Amino acid sequence: MSRRCELTGKGPMTGNNVSHAKNRTRRRFLPNLNDVTLASETLGQTYKFKISAAALRTVDHRGGLDAFLAKAKDAELSDKALKVKKDIAKATAAA
Repeated sequence: MSRRCELTGKGPMTGNNVSHAKNRTRRRFLPNLNDVTLASETLGQTYKFKISAAALRTVDHRGGLDAFLAKAKDAELSDKALKVKKDIAKATAAA
């Protein structure tokens, strides 16, 4: 399973460990991913996502999963999140 946020696309970055003697060795900075269950008010259903802690704060700030996905760019979303976004768009268009 890839270490990538399903909502923001945030993934691992690379850099250096730097010792006191300035010796540099390569390392990876991994995103803080959490398994969360988010509820869609429009669809009345819950969805499981693997998202970063920063994305979870952003979802709360924007007012829930539906509002977050409405503003999110399609290129950043995973296939699963993109399907949920399209289902929400269909439901709001029908209502």
